[in-house]
Amino acid sequence: MSRDVFVGGVGMIPFTKPGANEPYPQMAAHATRAALQDAGIGYELVQQAYVGYVFGDSTAGQRAVYEIGMTGIPVVNVNNNCSTGSTALYLARQAVASGAADCVLALGFEQMKPGALGSVYDDRPSPFERFDAATDELVQSDLPLALRYFAGAGKAHMDEFGTRLETFAKIRAKASRHAANNPLALFRTVVTEQDVMASPMLWPGVLTRLMACPPTCGAAAAILCSADFAKMHGLNQGVRIRAQAMTTDTPITFEARDMREVVGFSMARNAAQQVYEAAGIGPQDIDVVELHDCFAQNELLSYESLGLCPVGGAEKFIEDGDNTYGGKVVTNPSGGLLSKGHPLGATGLAQCYELTHQLRGTAEKRQVQGARLALQHNLGLGGACVVTLYEKA
Repeated sequence: MSRDVFVGGVGMIPFTKPGANEPYPQMAAHATRAALQDAGIGYELVQQAYVGYVFGDSTAGQRAVYEIGMTGIPVVNVNNNCSTGSTALYLARQAVASGAADCVLALGFEQMKPGALGSVYDDRPSPFERFDAATDELVQSDLPLALRYFAGAGKAHMDEFGTRLETFAKIRAKASRHAANNPLALFRTVVTEQDVMASPMLWPGVLTRLMACPPTCGAAAAILCSADFAKMHGLNQGVRIRAQAMTTDTPITFEARDMREVVGFSMARNAAQQVYEAAGIGPQDIDVVELHDCFAQNELLSYESLGLCPVGGAEKFIEDGDNTYGGKVVTNPSGGLLSKGHPLGATGLAQCYELTHQLRGTAEKRQVQGARLALQHNLGLGGACVVTLYEKA
């Protein structure tokens, strides 16, 4: 029988440009200590740790948590590309839900290199050979692979539904307005739709520089626990993980001959549907969402894959203001990856940090009033998608 799992504590450090960061053990330690302090417990009570990162040695997870303590607990290193942080969260939740542990640390960090835009998939392992074969036929471009994937997916939406480039610019401008209230975001300067359109064109008519997230360095962490543990040690039981799903690629990723499928549209849709069914709710019940906006194009596609609007309805969803405060569902109140930055292993846990504060009512100027249900979407190509539903307990 599955047990309830609560987010007992969260911690995060401000994301920084590559080269301006501390070494990863220190970044990870700061985030972990913040999560432990938020939970009100010591590290000696943590029974397992799942530690995510993409670029690093095989036991960098141990190196990171040893900064906090060497208690002999199991430490599992996790690498699932850009969904690494939420994969660590997924494993931590399973450990608590199954009864294998009562208090588990999920930690994610990344130490990126300067000039990493588009390089996430450049030194790729063999699974990406199949992606390259698919995209080379669909998109003839000298762009770095990440740009080719996501910009190509946006172009497919533009070709089918007449979506305008200005619509993606509106997403980026919205992200900047949200990030202006987030002290942990890297970019807090508000930009307009016109600013986004005037930034350097990376793919003429399809993608400008400001529509792409910046690579960053950072760390975030969460303490997950059972109800009994929370009661015994006085942890906050205000946020519960109500449902969670992880999906990977199916043959449609390549057989559909559609760039939207290559970047995980069906993966995300399937994960979201599993979560909605498990929770007995629909997308119309969601109050706030942190989704994987590595590019403005992917945010638009995610509105549709998560069911926040009909397929083909994303442009109207944006034009009506339904993706921000005063609309149907506030998306990326943190500013998202477009403004916070994207330290690959930390991103999923940074999303958890934001949504936990939203449901606690402690998000300050970013607060979504009356938020009771929050959805998290974290995507990694090659591929995995994790969708998590949190509820105000």
